[in-house]
Amino acid sequence: MPSLVQSVDWLAIAPPVVVAAVALAVLVADLFVPRRSKPLLGYATIAGLVAALALLVPIRAGDRSTFCLTTDSHACSYTADHFTLVIQALVLGGALLTALLSLADTRKLPAGEFWFLLLSSAAGAALLPAARDLATLVVALEVASLPAFALVGIKRGDRRSSEAALKFFLSSVVATAVTLLGVSFVYATTGTVHLTEIAGRLDDVPGRFETLAGAGVVLTLVGFAFKTAAAPFHFWVPDTYVGAPLPVAAYLSVVGKAVGFSGLILVTVIAFPSYADVWGPALAVLAALTMTIGNVAALRQSADRARSAVRLLAWSSVGQAGYLLVPIAAAAYSSDDQIGATVAYALMYAVVNLGAFAVAALVARTAPGNRLSDYRGLYATRPVTALVMGFFLLCLAGLPPGIIGLFAKVTVFSSAVDAGLGWLAVVMAANVVIGLYYYLRWTATLFRAPADEPDGAPAVPAPVAAPAAPDRLRAPAALTTAIALTAVVGVVLSGAPQLVLRFAAIDLF
Repeated sequence: MPSLVQSVDWLAIAPPVVVAAVALAVLVADLFVPRRSKPLLGYATIAGLVAALALLVPIRAGDRSTFCLTTDSHACSYTADHFTLVIQALVLGGALLTALLSLADTRKLPAGEFWFLLLSSAAGAALLPAARDLATLVVALEVASLPAFALVGIKRGDRRSSEAALKFFLSSVVATAVTLLGVSFVYATTGTVHLTEIAGRLDDVPGRFETLAGAGVVLTLVGFAFKTAAAPFHFWVPDTYVGAPLPVAAYLSVVGKAVGFSGLILVTVIAFPSYADVWGPALAVLAALTMTIGNVAALRQSADRARSAVRLLAWSSVGQAGYLLVPIAAAAYSSDDQIGATVAYALMYAVVNLGAFAVAALVARTAPGNRLSDYRGLYATRPVTALVMGFFLLCLAGLPPGIIGLFAKVTVFSSAVDAGLGWLAVVMAANVVIGLYYYLRWTATLFRAPADEPDGAPAVPAPVAAPAAPDRLRAPAALTTAIALTAVVGVVLSGAPQLVLRFAAIDLF
């Protein structure tokens, strides 16, 4: 019988704990802060996320664990290894950029509730990559997901926002139910919830329990496939992104995916390696299906200039999820560590996708519909913004000067080839070509003449008689900072891609 006395490494758990503590502080402060001072809550949120990021520095060695059993197994519930630290940096950085995008938008939203929900979700997302038992994994997943439902539907009286929240909620509830059923089957056959112990006991499951164990593995994977928006469980993504506030859509596209993929990596690579012959082919098929459906749907969106740019980014994120699944599937076929390719690609995707959403938030200030046609001639009015947006789109497409996007795609492609998944590499190559078309088409739109002028005609200023509202033309400082940060990081990574790609060549566990 293991001892119930646990040691706690407070430094190891500091990042998610600080975020959770700031969330509670913001919620309480909202009761006493007058309306005119509500922006202070946003600055407190940013300060808390910066502090949590700073706390990753003292534990950068990646050799800390806590909440460990006192038996000889040395199984722990919380591990701050290199994988954990990289994903926590991605999650907290994504939440920080979301907070910067949101500072100007919370004037129309209940500020206290918004910041509390954002921080609560970020705390759960930061906890999940450190979870090393199924109970902590499921709890972290729900702590990250439940506040996100409310964030999607936080625009009171907005029909699209309420509909998006309902679709997101129903799909996530189904995913959670399926995951819990799978976890219960795994626990019934192994008698433990710790991932490392599950891996050992699944190797020696009695014959009468093999079917139950296999069902548990499959159901757990299906549950996480919902969270990652893998096809055919992606149906909630477009409407949810379009109906949610733009910063929330950006948050879901990056942090939400990081949560799903982190959980998927932990259960497959650490807990279920003995069932690689089950989850390997399944994830390879899901990867091919996801990238194809996402890219083809995005291609259809780009054909209509009246379509929403956010909806195109939503379908693009589905296609990108397919690429992220490739190295995880490859890990079932190769003894080499393939997970680093997913981590490297996720870091690249997080930076450029958040940047694209930041530009979309800026365009939405003068064009609330945020249609693709609203980006036509952006270079004539906001040349720097157009150049930055073009750079982000080229990174997502994998074309120079977006070198980091090109190298990340090559790394993922190589993982499929090295694992002997030639057919998956071919499917990925075909999808990259499809992606080139709609990303380049959107990029070209940025530099075309405005809609009221013939192509090739010089751009002229808008008539003075009907100026846009000054507050809509002026970009908020926080939004400008978010765009600048993502652009600078993207340029740096393109100039020195080894800063990210080195994760593809090391053992993260």
